[in-house]
Amino acid sequence: MSHERNLDYLNKRRIVYRRAPINDKPSEVYQWGGYYENGTYECYELFRSKAKITTYKSLKWHMLVLWYLNPQLDQDAFEHMFKYICYKRNGFVTFKVPDQLLSTMVYEVSMCDLDKPPKNKLRKIIFNEFCGLTPEEKMSIVGTLVGRSKKIHEDDIYQCMLDLHDMGKKITINRIAGLLNCSARTIHRNIGNQLKKEKELLNQEL
Repeated sequence: MSHERNLDYLNKRRIVYRRAPINDKPSEVYQWGGYYENGTYECYELFRSKAKITTYKSLKWHMLVLWYLNPQLDQDAFEHMFKYICYKRNGFVTFKVPDQLLSTMVYEVSMCDLDKPPKNKLRKIIFNEFCGLTPEEKMSIVGTLVGRSKKIHEDDIYQCMLDLHDMGKKITINRIAGLLNCSARTIHRNIGNQLKKEKELLNQEL
């Protein structure tokens, strides 16, 4: 059974889970957002798409980001928050996380040196949260701007995968290629094993 993600707990406690780039500036600014020609690693947008946390690796990355973005949290408050996130009925995860494993992961993350930001995906296109565009309109913009550079990156492919998932459409190589105005062969050449696994996990959620 699928559950809608419940963000009330995070919002009431003013937990930061999205942050726009701080130092990097867009090379082009539009009403809907910005285009970063060289990309930026500074954009964190947790829980923006409908995709859920499907692996322990993804869960730990979410932990690292939330720990980094919320320095006011102590370890107890951090663990309490992730008990909420890991309760399947709250709609964040697709699998059961044993309490002991969760406590171990929380401890490991809280001991991490976060002077440097957690590893993040490179983003070229960042939409304003309330830009009002439909997923179809966003995909059209992504295809136009990415196609302009004539070079497809894994992060461009991943963004298209998330957009297709949000529209409730099965993710296929041909659909991604159509969105990015390139050949299916180009997608096959640039999609790595990790993205292939993510593609299958996202399709299983539909």
